[in-house]
Amino acid sequence: MDSSSGIRLNKFISDSGFCSRREADHLIEQRRVTINGKPPELGTRVGADDEVRVDGRQIQASAVNKSDRVYIAYNKPIGITCTTEVNVRGNIIDAIGHRQRIFPIGRLDKPSEGLIFLTSDGDIVNKILRAENAHDKEYLVSVDKPVSQRFIDKMCAGVPILDTLTAPCKAHMTGRFEFNIVLTQGLNRQIRRMCEFLGYNVTKLKRVRIMSVSLGKLKPGQWRNLTPQEVEQLNNAVSGSQKTTSIATTAKKAPRRTAKKITESKTATKKAPSGLQKAALKPRTKPTVKSTTKQNSATKSKTTTKTKNQTNSQTKHNSAEHHHRGNNPARPAQRKQKR
Repeated sequence: MDSSSGIRLNKFISDSGFCSRREADHLIEQRRVTINGKPPELGTRVGADDEVRVDGRQIQASAVNKSDRVYIAYNKPIGITCTTEVNVRGNIIDAIGHRQRIFPIGRLDKPSEGLIFLTSDGDIVNKILRAENAHDKEYLVSVDKPVSQRFIDKMCAGVPILDTLTAPCKAHMTGRFEFNIVLTQGLNRQIRRMCEFLGYNVTKLKRVRIMSVSLGKLKPGQWRNLTPQEVEQLNNAVSGSQKTTSIATTAKKAPRRTAKKITESKTATKKAPSGLQKAALKPRTKPTVKSTTKQNSATKSKTTTKTKNQTNSQTKHNSAEHHHRGNNPARPAQRKQKR
C-alpha cells in the first residue's frame, strides 16, 4: 500500500466491476474494505502487489484494455426498480440475472420503460452521469390531453421545476396525445414534473435512445451486449469528462471562499460595532432609570401621605381646641381679670 503511487482505491474497486466509485467510497468509510488486512483511508492508492478485499471477498484488478468489462443494453419493463439492492422486490439486477456483477448507469422511474445501460465498468458510469457531458436521451411520451404547439414550445424553452429552470431541449409532436423529447439533463422525474407544471399528466413514458444507442427491436425484459463499435462510441463520447471534473471541483470550492468572506465580515462587524449596536450594548441603563423613578415615586408618595396625615392631625387638633374653648366661657373672663 503506497500513498504516492498506484491507482486510487475507489477506482480500483469500480474498475473491477464490484460497484461504482461513489459506492466504493461508502464501503471504505464503513470500514468494509481492507488492503493487506488493514482498513485504509479515503484516497489511499493500491499498488500491484496489494491485496484488496471487500467484506472478505478479494477484488481482482481489471484488465488494462477493458476486455473483461460488461456493457449491456436493457429494455426495462414497467414495474422494475433501478437499484442494486437485491432485497428490493423487482430490482433490475435480479430481473436480468447476469452472471457478473453489474449495475445500472442512471435510472428510469418504476412506472417508466425503455432503454437503460448496465455495466461492470465503474469508471464509465461516473463519466456518463455527469450532466455537463450533455449526452442525449430521447423519450416517447403520451399524455392525458391533446398536445398543442404552445405546450411543445414551452417544454423546449424550459420549465421551472425543483427550484430551477430546465435546460432548453428539443421536442416535437408525434400524435394527438403523444410527443417526442430529447433531454441532456437528468433531474428527478423531469419529464413528468415538466408536464405537470403545464397542466398535463404523463400516461406513458418510454426511453428509446441514449446517445448513439437505440432501443431497436429489443422487447420489454430483453437485453443484449453492446457491440464493439457501440462501446467505442460510448467511450469516445465521454473522453472529455476530465474537464468536467475540474469544473465541478472549482464549483465546490467557490462556496467555501464565500463562506470565509462572510465569516470575516461578521468578525469585522463584531470588532467595529455600529451606532445601533453600541446602543444595544447598554441594556442595563433603562432598568436602572426605571428603578430610580419607581423609588422616587414611592418616596414622593410616602412624603405626600405623611404630609396629608400631619395636616389632618393638625386640623383635628385645632378643631378640638376650638371646641374646648367654645364650651368653657369662664376662661375669657379670667383673662380679663388678670389684665
